[in-house]
Amino acid sequence: MSHADDSRDEADAGRTWRFFPYDEPYPNQEAAMSGIADALDEERNVLLEGATGTGKTISALVPALQYARERDKTVVITTNVHQQMRQFVADARQITRTEPIRAVVFRGKSSMCHIDVGFQECQTLRDTTRSIVEKESDKSELSEQADLLLDQMREGDSNAADARSAVTDELDRLDEELDELQEGNYCDHYYNNLTRNTDEFFQWLFDDVRTPDEIFEYAGKQNFCGYELLKEGMEGIDLVVCNYHHLLDPMIREQFFRWLDREPEDIITVFDEAHNIEGAARDHASRALTENTLESAMNELEGVEDSRAESARNVVGSFLDALRESYDEAFGFGEREQVGENWYDLSIANKNRRDDLTLTFLQSYEGRGIDVEVELALQLGKRLDEQYEEEYKNGDATTRKECQTLQAANFIADWMEMGGELGRHPMLSVRRDGGTDEIYGRAELYTCIPHDVTSELFEEVHASILMSATLRPFDVTEETLGLDDPVTMAYGLEYPEENRRTFAVSLPALFSSERDDTGTQETIEQLLLDTARFTPGNTLVFFPSYAEAERYHERLRANPQVDHTLFLDEPGVRAEEARQKFVGNDDAVLLTSLWGTLAEGVSFDGDDARTVLVVGVPYPHLSERMEAVQDAYDRIYRGKRDAGWRYAVEIPTIRKTRQALGRVIRAPDDYGVRILADKRYTRESSSMGKYGVRGSFPVEERSEMVDITPKKLKFAMLNFYNDHDAYDGDPPRP
Repeated sequence: MSHADDSRDEADAGRTWRFFPYDEPYPNQEAAMSGIADALDEERNVLLEGATGTGKTISALVPALQYARERDKTVVITTNVHQQMRQFVADARQITRTEPIRAVVFRGKSSMCHIDVGFQECQTLRDTTRSIVEKESDKSELSEQADLLLDQMREGDSNAADARSAVTDELDRLDEELDELQEGNYCDHYYNNLTRNTDEFFQWLFDDVRTPDEIFEYAGKQNFCGYELLKEGMEGIDLVVCNYHHLLDPMIREQFFRWLDREPEDIITVFDEAHNIEGAARDHASRALTENTLESAMNELEGVEDSRAESARNVVGSFLDALRESYDEAFGFGEREQVGENWYDLSIANKNRRDDLTLTFLQSYEGRGIDVEVELALQLGKRLDEQYEEEYKNGDATTRKECQTLQAANFIADWMEMGGELGRHPMLSVRRDGGTDEIYGRAELYTCIPHDVTSELFEEVHASILMSATLRPFDVTEETLGLDDPVTMAYGLEYPEENRRTFAVSLPALFSSERDDTGTQETIEQLLLDTARFTPGNTLVFFPSYAEAERYHERLRANPQVDHTLFLDEPGVRAEEARQKFVGNDDAVLLTSLWGTLAEGVSFDGDDARTVLVVGVPYPHLSERMEAVQDAYDRIYRGKRDAGWRYAVEIPTIRKTRQALGRVIRAPDDYGVRILADKRYTRESSSMGKYGVRGSFPVEERSEMVDITPKKLKFAMLNFYNDHDAYDGDPPRP
């Protein structure tokens, strides 16, 4: 199905795609590429939803690269899923076999630094190293000039002696400055970048599409800084592959475009897994400050001889005291004992007035005025930061200190200015220090509406292509991200329909109270047994949480009927590590959370997984943060019924569910079963109001859902897999 304009003229259908790396595109790819090319001509953004295997990446890259080559622009493709980054590299390498392109794969500095220093230290080292090289260059020029003047003196030039004396004085001064700089801290790797021939590196870099790991290794062998060479080599390139933060963080984005030597209007951005942009932008826009930073700022200010220090101590100290008092007051009975090493949110927001932390701060503060003293603290913080920079540069310090006063003052200023704005939710969190067992707090300005972050980006670049298997409903994507009149396209799964079945199992609606019912748990356990037993291969099972996955993992382990290999995915385990263990078997069951790392961006091809089962409607934990997002959307979209619930809870949940279903059936000859276990997925859900979710799936996906009872599922699976001659030997008996 396509929402693109089908009335394109014949010239569009006859386009030659010079960057297409395969024999010929699929019909959907041809249509998508033509639609994207037209949109780029019109400087319009594109929302592209394509089911698994529809070739979304190539469909976006080919017309974008062609347009960029013709109009002298650069394409930036980005994702927040590591496996997709690897896929981008593979696709770009395939393209270069057809039409050579200059491409760079960019990763954060911290993962590419050979001497393992932080951002501020690196910046100082870079500046100092550049100064050394510049002064050495000046010294070389002056030495040549001195030698020339010496020759002129020998030839009898009477003015040459005085001129040479001035030059040698300047050389002596340069020597002193160089000695001082070289006694301080600088970077040998970056020095080599500036002083040695790097042509061979760039020849190697652009001979193919190199990964950051390959660049790190190659540059390290030659004692170069690969990260800085990448920055220098990005001018005029065709394609950049990077992470979301290079585009969603406004300050990083400005630097990034400068490294590309491009104005924003000369950039075409391509976002993969674009349903994740909203959450990523929200994280980038939120601000936080810990109690430890406030304490460090107070320690930093001890003994500082500056007229502004007293004001800085007063305002920072008052905020620190208010923070401690606020979380002490916010604890409920027995709640303090529940705090562990993960951040634990406490409620401080109020309905019609400022939050409790702000009120406590205002009530306890005594001084010349918060705004005045925060400004003085900012001034002092900047002065101290410059001092730390100079100390590190001169070698008087082995590390480049971060100015805690500057961080604290900046945050307090933002907290007081923005804490009451629509879309900003003040939060207070606490955690227990693993070493001391003491509790400490964190203030956070949580950003509920990321519209400002994303709309600014989409307005300033030439055009953006947002692609995902789960972008619909498009109107919600447009509104939440601030896209103005984008071109929309949707392409369903084009593989043979007879190769897949989607069952909606009429389990009870698995709300939290129902999930604890013994009878319901027994029904789900039997459903899991039937699903695994009648799957000729591996089975993926997604639950609303890791806790639920663990519950049924334990039940299955204790069940003597289970003869499958069981795997439990747990928080913190790398997706690829979990996948590899699972796919190494041919009759295994993997239980995981739908909100974990395996629900999207991870491929389970062919025999890697035959059946996927989603148990329940996996709404995210309805925390205060989620409620704040709901409330913000309700207030912004007052005229839309249940806007907060729909935008913040229902649609993200259904997108996650659809992503999970897409882990199987990933090629034209692949086949498998997809199961949604909860009556909220069935036709019966139409009588359940906002909790019935079947209607939130795209119409063509709803049309494939077959309602079935738990007891009949095994017969339906047996018939399907028998039809595909999928069982090795005799099929299981119901």
